[in-house]
Amino acid sequence: MTGGAGFIGSHLVDRLLSEGFAVTVVDDLSTGRQSNLEAASVRPGFRFHEVKVSEWTDLATEVARSRAVVHFAAAVGVELVMKSPIRTIETNLGETESILAAAAPAGVPVLLASTSEVYGKSNKTEFTETDDLLIGPPTLGRWSYACSKLMDEFLALAYMRERGLPVTIARFFNTVGPRQTGAHGMVIPRFLEAARIGAPLRVYGDGQQTRCFCHVLDTVEAVYRLLGTPQAAGRVVNVGNDVSVTIHELAERVVARTGSASRIESIPYTEAFGPGFEDMLHRRPSLAALEGLTGFRPRRSLDEILDDLIGNG
Repeated sequence: MTGGAGFIGSHLVDRLLSEGFAVTVVDDLSTGRQSNLEAASVRPGFRFHEVKVSEWTDLATEVARSRAVVHFAAAVGVELVMKSPIRTIETNLGETESILAAAAPAGVPVLLASTSEVYGKSNKTEFTETDDLLIGPPTLGRWSYACSKLMDEFLALAYMRERGLPVTIARFFNTVGPRQTGAHGMVIPRFLEAARIGAPLRVYGDGQQTRCFCHVLDTVEAVYRLLGTPQAAGRVVNVGNDVSVTIHELAERVVARTGSASRIESIPYTEAFGPGFEDMLHRRPSLAALEGLTGFRPRRSLDEILDDLIGNG
């Protein structure tokens, strides 16, 4: 697994080990944390290599003897994307190409992590995997992440068509839970950190943009089932919760459930990210493909997610 020291990756590592699988993690710790793998590190069958995927000399050998590859290594977070667009594009494209090239000769199945960002500027209230995509112009750096992940998808599916490589693409919508930090701009950890110290909860824009939040254990369950579903090869599958909330309402619920005295503060996008930033108004997934393939749909509510995070804080 690449990116296994990250937030979602480390939870999947724990799940795979608990199911009796041996897991090798490759992560350069650029955004992941060694502490996320503390429990995994003492389990039999676990190995860790601190190295960039594209620079690992044993990549082809290790992939060839694996049952499957889960590729989570990527640049993450809006703040990182806005501050380091070159790193974002090169990381997302280069590391994916390395994994696909290593997996193709032996036909080792690959599960590629993508993102709801690829849906771009669409005004739809629910996104389906076969939707047309509307990405903003290259003059606005906001869209470089979406385009790089979309090219990952195109490249992965090209490997399947031309070289017979079994590839499944999981488009993640907002995943939250223990081990996630606000370091890269993730909204719920950022709100909770502010609420705990009584600082203002900074809501970007007018706060009426809606998002759906999925507990990381529900995300992991979906990925685990996709890994065990051969019929998912060649498919793009939304993974997330489909219950929407406005960001302003989210801030209100964080304040209420933490009992914080924090106030809610509206911040213009230009102040938060600079001129030219564009956001999506809605981001709600259709889960028909996920449920049809795996029989599973995420079930944990937003209040359950918040209480879990508050309890783990």
